Amino acid sequence: MQTVPTTDLALAESRVSDSDNTKGGSILQRLNAYYELTKPGITRMVVLSGAAGYYLGIPETLQYFSVSSNIVNFLLAMFGIAFVSSGSCVLNNYAERDFDKLMRRTMQRPIPSGAVQPKAALLFGVMLAILGVAMLVPVNILTSVLAVLTLVLYVYVYTPLKRKTLLSLMIGGIPGALPALGGWTAATGTVEIESLLLFILMFMWQMPHFLALSWMYKQDYKRGRYEVLAVRDQTGKHVATQTLLFVILLIPATLALAFVQKTGIVYLVGTSVLCATFLYYSFQFLRSTTVVNARKVLLSSYLYLVGTFTMIFVDKL
Repeated sequence: MQTVPTTDLALAESRVSDSDNTKGGSILQRLNAYYELTKPGITRMVVLSGAAGYYLGIPETLQYFSVSSNIVNFLLAMFGIAFVSSGSCVLNNYAERDFDKLMRRTMQRPIPSGAVQPKAALLFGVMLAILGVAMLVPVNILTSVLAVLTLVLYVYVYTPLKRKTLLSLMIGGIPGALPALGGWTAATGTVEIESLLLFILMFMWQMPHFLALSWMYKQDYKRGRYEVLAVRDQTGKHVATQTLLFVILLIPATLALAFVQKTGIVYLVGTSVLCATFLYYSFQFLRSTTVVNARKVLLSSYLYLVGTFTMIFVDKL
């Protein structure tokens, strides 16, 4: 693993020294620290994308969930996806613990703050990942293989590459999109055109989402020695241009689901509005590359994703 210079670590340690008292905190504080290691915001999004994939893959909803074995299959799939995602996030926290100390937005995470010891976090992450995969094996082998692939790509490929190449963003988009595909395979046991469209949708969504985030926290990523476009881009024009390009590419992948007859008019109309909103704020970011506009792109990306999943659920009721 890449090491951090001693001088930087010393500076970082001085910044987080006030948090050392968390080591002896209450049981509730310790449990919360372990919970934070799972990056609950990311895990919730992953489970939501998995649920959308599953839901998209099943036949008529009420009829499907009237069978108890189908309910069990769905719950195993969702908990399995959640545990694998949580384990991956914990292992990511473990791998980046020294670099997290250098960034203001991450230095208070459980490991750099001292709330959780590295070895304990490593064990916790491995246990969560194993438990998650074990839950997915009874669902089907394909889904469990996709879960293992997600973990390996995220922890052992994407994580170290973040400090080596700008291509890490594209590589990281693969494990970020696989849970949606895993949700579909959990329901159907196969990979079909609809599931690939959902995979592409999730892949494309991550690009503008992260580009906007990286511009907002440009200095933090520079301190953490991450290879992101925002660190190299002085004006933000390259970041904003790529943001707009990926939003444009996202639109046909989004609307295509309506034309393969997996969603209907409600989805088509709703996602058209969401895409237009996302596109508008991306244009605004290109016109003026301020942090405020980058934040609007970030917020519109959340609106787009949650709204698109909602349209999938509502359209199929």
